[in-house]
Amino acid sequence: MKKLMLCLMALVLFAIPAAAFAEEIDLIVFAAASMTETLNQIAEQYKEIAPDVTLIYTFDSSGTLKTQIQEGADCDVFISAAPKQMNALDVTASEEANPDKLDFLLEGTRFNLLENKVALCVAEGNPAGINSYDDLVEALKGGKVMLAMGNSDVPVGQYTQKIFAYYGLDEAELSANLTYGSNVKEVTTAVVEATADAGIIYGTDAFSAGLTPVDTATKEMCGQVIYPAAVLKESAHPEEAKAFLEYLQGEEASKIFESVGFTPLAK
Repeated sequence: MKKLMLCLMALVLFAIPAAAFAEEIDLIVFAAASMTETLNQIAEQYKEIAPDVTLIYTFDSSGTLKTQIQEGADCDVFISAAPKQMNALDVTASEEANPDKLDFLLEGTRFNLLENKVALCVAEGNPAGINSYDDLVEALKGGKVMLAMGNSDVPVGQYTQKIFAYYGLDEAELSANLTYGSNVKEVTTAVVEATADAGIIYGTDAFSAGLTPVDTATKEMCGQVIYPAAVLKESAHPEEAKAFLEYLQGEEASKIFESVGFTPLAK
């Protein structure tokens, strides 16, 4: 009888698919707030590719995420809205970019994933009559517009500061006409809710919020808006993290990124 029971158990075990014994994995992804909609959509698709992997997202400004990583937060994948925050964690970056020689990235996993655009959007009805960056500059000089922008530690705020520098504007002198957001979603909300006349955000956030940009910054105005990605050195699941980043470079994910205005760079 004992032998019979063992044989029946063996048959049952062989009949169960191997996937049933696969380890359930939570993959922690820190990503720029501007990727919220696209990465949530990608998560649905990725579940079909990797059913045992659950993507746990934290969306916020890249500066906040960088600080959390630096302070020891659990994280497998980091996707920043600018190279600056990634450089600060990359031991191979220049001394100027990473003066403390922080070493948080898994060697060989960093790459540029996406490019975005810095868009100028206006509140419904365009109360300040802003139709271009040139218009915005003149309105700011005349104190005739309330502009929403990102904080100085937020990539979209840093790109805005570069635009100010391009036009020779002094941010401190414009303080009465500026309102700040701690990430690009807050800046976008200020435009949508018309608590500001205009806002400088990403083209992808404009699309997601149903806003039509009145102008887009050129490379000369603020540089390229590059989103680097990497696996963290202390990742608990480095192979699964690498597989996810590989998926983000593939055709299916690229279609989602392109649908909101991102330009995939790693295809």
